Amino acid sequence: MGCCQSSFQTETHPENDQTQQQQEPQNRSQSSPGAVPDPAVANGVPSFSEFSLADLKAATNNFSSDNIVSESGEKAPNLVYKGRLKNRKWIAVKKFTKMAWPDPKQFAEEAWGVGKLRHKRLANLIGYCCDGDERLLVAEYMINDTLAKHLFHWENQTIEWAMRLRVAFCIAEALDYCSSEGHPLYHDLNAYRVIFDEDGDPRLSCFGLMKNSRDGKSYSTNLAYTPPEYLRN
Repeated sequence: MGCCQSSFQTETHPENDQTQQQQEPQNRSQSSPGAVPDPAVANGVPSFSEFSLADLKAATNNFSSDNIVSESGEKAPNLVYKGRLKNRKWIAVKKFTKMAWPDPKQFAEEAWGVGKLRHKRLANLIGYCCDGDERLLVAEYMINDTLAKHLFHWENQTIEWAMRLRVAFCIAEALDYCSSEGHPLYHDLNAYRVIFDEDGDPRLSCFGLMKNSRDGKSYSTNLAYTPPEYLRN
């Protein structure tokens, strides 16, 4: 937590269950025999992989409305579901429309590009699914809700100024890392994109690193964060 302590109280969540780990779907994994161990994996973040639609249906109870944790408006009808894999790990699954990503190859390439990023300040992307008309991203699930909820909807439990400064510092650190790894653009940076993990530490959602695509062409909307040096070029 560093010098600033979270104002959130520690709670007991089913997400923290410690059970024997089972192998996750790894149709395409970044790791290979004899490769140097990924430090992110050692810290509990699995390597990026392709999930089957059946796996994600099972994890989200067939995309039950009870598992929806975030939904956009009519202009961007993307849903985020909470799910749990067979190995008991909790995940966040973002479901796009086919119209947003008509080209499955382009979607897969974009997902793999973001999936290479691994940082303690990110809610890391751990996989994707591209099956028929389905376009889904899978990320680490953060159990302590969004910055927006803590700022605007918890009247009796506001965020202390020390934590507000910590949020600013941690998100700046995440953006700096992404920029240094060749992902300088972050789409729609807002209080809903900042989420808190089980320790109360702020993380930046990896979903905002995905470009949008329509009719096979990449397009960008609401570039809330763009480095000045990128704009100069």
